[in-house]
Amino acid sequence: MLTPPRAGGLGVVALLVVLTACSLGAESPQDSGPSVSTSRPTEAPSAEPSSPSTEPGSPEVVGTVATGLAVPWGIAFLPDGSAIVTERDSRRVLRLTPGEDARAEVSELGEIVEAQPEVEAGLLGVAVSPEFATDSTVFFYATTDVDNTVFRATLTGDRLADPTPILTGIPKGQIHDGGRIEFGPDGFLYVSTGETGDPGLAQDPESLAGKILRITSDGDPAPGNPEADSPVWSLGHRNVQGLAFDDADRLWASEFGSSTFDELNQVEKGGNHGWPEVEGTGGGPEFVDPLVTWSTDDASPSGLAFADGSLWMAALRGERLWQVPLSGDRPGRPVSLFAGDYGRIRTVVATRPATCGWPRPTGTAGARPPRTTTASCSSPPGGVEEGRRPVTPAEVEEGRRPVTPAEVEEGRRPVTPAEVEEGRRPVTKPRSPTVGTPAAGWSGSPARGRPAPPTW
Repeated sequence: MLTPPRAGGLGVVALLVVLTACSLGAESPQDSGPSVSTSRPTEAPSAEPSSPSTEPGSPEVVGTVATGLAVPWGIAFLPDGSAIVTERDSRRVLRLTPGEDARAEVSELGEIVEAQPEVEAGLLGVAVSPEFATDSTVFFYATTDVDNTVFRATLTGDRLADPTPILTGIPKGQIHDGGRIEFGPDGFLYVSTGETGDPGLAQDPESLAGKILRITSDGDPAPGNPEADSPVWSLGHRNVQGLAFDDADRLWASEFGSSTFDELNQVEKGGNHGWPEVEGTGGGPEFVDPLVTWSTDDASPSGLAFADGSLWMAALRGERLWQVPLSGDRPGRPVSLFAGDYGRIRTVVATRPATCGWPRPTGTAGARPPRTTTASCSSPPGGVEEGRRPVTPAEVEEGRRPVTPAEVEEGRRPVTPAEVEEGRRPVTKPRSPTVGTPAAGWSGSPARGRPAPPTW
């Protein structure tokens, strides 16, 4: 577990990362990472290395949560603060409960027996229902003997019960199976799939391979998809293993390149992200360019999380954590963290240590004490997961944190002294998702509507 640097106005967030050792499971050569480049969408990607930046500050590792896991792949948090972890090759579903001295108690909840591990395939992603408090439901992505499948299961006490397929027919392969699943702020489940080593499937709108899918909790195409009868949200992906929503509800995806460039994409509704016609940027107006690219030696990206104004991307072959600060809709200079210190990093997720039972980060000498959210781990996504927090009496007294135009537009309002005293937070109204820009159709050109990124 590590603590990112503090950003003004945000609570302290901890990042929980999963390390994966090569000796515990085979990986294909594409699990690859040292030169980083960000280019304007219309330019060819630069192969010139850029010096790592240290501007956002340096996170620190505060402890090891668990050891001895067999190819851990996915992590998702329950409302009580415990974490569900999947093991790709064993098919086991584990529960990590915060214990003393930064260690977690590890217990087995069950197995997804339908999973058939093989090279990169097996039991992969996990997501907890936004309505877990009432439905006790957890979702899994697993490779079976015939396809990749999204399962829904019920967690009853300490046992996982009745894993049921809700979306089947996703092509499977020994490699490039995707597998990350993430609930969006709109309440729908986003699913990343790979092209299974058959690049042409990524451009086939009838295939579920090489796509990002958007479905309901029953596995049906979600309302508002580009095609009403299709779960496909975007196409042209090689192998997306990381999905994350930022504080503006935009969807980001980390994606394995082939031999030249790995990618960080801002995913657009109906967008064609280019593979296999293009790797990196410069593919033409019919494609959506990545906003950041890396040499495959530096990255081979897997998990992705958003916290404290930055995206945090796990790197397998790159054996590091990448921090990508966001300013508006522009990514800043990527920062290389812990290069070579901890081996291959598979997954990164954000949690709130002060309230979830995980270790509390310590402050820095001479610095303002770290702020922690006062929302409990069972708070709805609108509070904890969006990074908002109650305004403290000290901030009211000192006149800090004025209300921004964005808060006014979203229906937020200043917190009164009475609310501060009672521990309440600003009231918000539900927001519509702002994930990408609709395209006219699969063959049309996605409307970008965003400025070009900086060139380093």
